[in-house]
Amino acid sequence: MEILGIGPQELLLIIILVLILFGPNDLQKTGRLIGKWLRQIVMSDGWKLFQQTSREIQTLPNRLMREAQFDELKNVGNEIKGDLKQTADAVRENTRPPLPAWGDPPKPADPAAPQNVILSSPPPPSTPPSADEEKNA
Repeated sequence: MEILGIGPQELLLIIILVLILFGPNDLQKTGRLIGKWLRQIVMSDGWKLFQQTSREIQTLPNRLMREAQFDELKNVGNEIKGDLKQTADAVRENTRPPLPAWGDPPKPADPAAPQNVILSSPPPPSTPPSADEEKNA
């Protein structure tokens, strides 16, 4: 277990040194004085600027990679859009005109276009032929 990058053996050594240097009587006063100094340092504008700069330096490689990928993706997106437009134009050129929607009135026939002619077959006989008619035929 590490606290602020200091292992248990190092922490024990620091506590022993502080007890030897300041003695058990002045330990409370010295701790309070060190706490005030640390608070002043942490609350100062210089410390905040240092923290902000440190964060920017740590995130700089990731930010540069994202920006490079964004530019690359933007170029790929533009290429895809161009390809889609070319494909859509080619499809429009090679397709028939759309069929009229249901319920639209029919367009008048072009006189130059050939007309579909439906040939009719002779109507079926209404009564079956009699035996005399079959013999005559």
